[in-house]
Amino acid sequence: MRAKKSLIILLAALLTGCKGTPPPTPLGQLTPQQALGHQYFQSHCAQCHYDRQLGPLHGPSLLSLYKKPYLPSGAPANDDRVTATILHGHNMMPAFPNTDPTDLENLLAYLHTL
Repeated sequence: MRAKKSLIILLAALLTGCKGTPPPTPLGQLTPQQALGHQYFQSHCAQCHYDRQLGPLHGPSLLSLYKKPYLPSGAPANDDRVTATILHGHNMMPAFPNTDPTDLENLLAYLHTL
């Protein structure tokens, strides 16, 4: 009986740990800054990247971008690396060096919700 109970506890722990990453914040719950970042994403990024679904478009999906330890490039998933990628480009992604700093802050705020 004790072994059966231990097995049930182990299975429950394993199943709990198998959950995927949390879903993105619903659009209706975004802060004003995040909503501006979503608008910027739609007009500047959505033609190459999905934000709310998995799979590549022309570039990788950005769903769960900050919920993973590394970016698709292998760089750490942090604001410095994402900013560098946006401003300077990487591989097939072109550089956007003239991105307004406020737009960049809004976009990063939005990307954190994914």
